[in-house]
Amino acid sequence: MTAYKLALAGSMAGGLAGFVGNPGEIVMVRLRGDFAKPSAKRFNYKHGIHALFRMVREEGVSFLARGVGPNMFHSVLMNAIFKHVIGYDFFKAELLKTSYFHDNILCHFTASFAAGTVATIVCSPADILKAYTLFALGVIKASLKNEGPMFMFKGWLPAWTRLQPTTVLIFLTLEQLKDGVDFSRGKGYTFL
Repeated sequence: MTAYKLALAGSMAGGLAGFVGNPGEIVMVRLRGDFAKPSAKRFNYKHGIHALFRMVREEGVSFLARGVGPNMFHSVLMNAIFKHVIGYDFFKAELLKTSYFHDNILCHFTASFAAGTVATIVCSPADILKAYTLFALGVIKASLKNEGPMFMFKGWLPAWTRLQPTTVLIFLTLEQLKDGVDFSRGKGYTFL
């Protein structure tokens, strides 16, 4: 498939994932933020399922759609860019064009590391925007005026530090699984 078609497919899949996963995002943010509050203002959820049921019961079903736009935007960027256009496959192909890399774990690690870095750069503005509501456009304008566009990259290093291990593990595991399938097929074994 061409890069355009991959980006389009990735965007559609990312948008759908952002929509479907939005309630989970809300629960995650609530659970993480609860510990930072004074004990009298905490929600005191027992776990994610408990949080989800309480939010629906106390705040209504429509609450689960809060922030769906920025969440879908982030998912579209992450899926289309990180996974398809200038992500792992792109970096792996470019590395294999050089005489320094071969299709091995060093190449897979380097390509996944580069993909994680690009994903963090591309998605940082969307992460910052997810922190604001639509009613905070004044805050965004003031931040742009006072701090410049680099305010969109606040928290970049922690985000990069969080994403890198996941990215590397995902793609190293993927490559090992592909090698295992190729090996088993070479031996005449098929699972499907």
